[in-house]
Amino acid sequence: MSALTSAGLPGPVMVASGCGGTGRELEPYAGPEGLVGLDLVTRSITLDARAGGPGPRVVEVPGGLVNAVGLPNPGLEHFLATELPWLVRAGARVLVSIAGSTMGEYADLARRLSRAPGVAGLEVNVGAPDEVGAGLFEVREPFHSASVIAAVRREFPSDRPVLAKLRPDVSRIVEGARSCHEAGATAVVIGNAVPAAFPDGRAGGLSGPAVAPIALRCVAEVHRALPDLPTVGCGGVHDLRSANAYLDAGASAVQVGTALLHDPTTVARLRAALAPAAGTGPGRRPVPDPRPEENR
Repeated sequence: MSALTSAGLPGPVMVASGCGGTGRELEPYAGPEGLVGLDLVTRSITLDARAGGPGPRVVEVPGGLVNAVGLPNPGLEHFLATELPWLVRAGARVLVSIAGSTMGEYADLARRLSRAPGVAGLEVNVGAPDEVGAGLFEVREPFHSASVIAAVRREFPSDRPVLAKLRPDVSRIVEGARSCHEAGATAVVIGNAVPAAFPDGRAGGLSGPAVAPIALRCVAEVHRALPDLPTVGCGGVHDLRSANAYLDAGASAVQVGTALLHDPTTVARLRAALAPAAGTGPGRRPVPDPRPEENR
């Protein structure tokens, strides 16, 4: 049994926050079983609705995407009334990503989501590349993110997982992961988009294959220092080889994000490839990539 299985998250493939839409957009590409059993992290939900940032919100660059979407979402009440029930009926295992401008907002979100049927767990967004610009709680030091996790953990049932999503900052990642774990995080997700800029100089976040070597180093550092802490690798996962790189480095699962914008079948392919080895724990899954070499 893998570390995430014992924590209530089977994995080993999850949909990264904001990259599966509301679920409806992904369902036609999710394979013969649709969303049944899929670990899907929702877009980040805030207490009040957010329209998102000005366009262009996403620009393709060599190796990935620069984005500044501004966390558009319908707000908690609308999410609970419409998006969550649909995802539950579709059979997804729903982890709700939450974001707030204060610790109180994070705690309020956790408290209200704890009573919502179908919420399997939470992912706490404490690693946005530009939290100040997005109007979120500013996380400058590991103890800031730990304080948010502690506030969430107090309001959310102890038998359901709370994941801390952290920026892949090699110099602080171990300290940040340790602080969040001690504050009550079940696992850490490494990593979020890294701070970057649009061609016009606007602040944004870089995601995709370009950040994979950084995120991979962070996963390895955390696993080396905190081998009992489950980690989820995120950043540039697009095929079996890139997923295995994270699993080899000690990750218990991976999240697929940017790749879905290019190929929305990516999650279905990886689930099928990794399913025979699900539950065996970290390490390389000896499953060949089913696609022809020229298409990898």
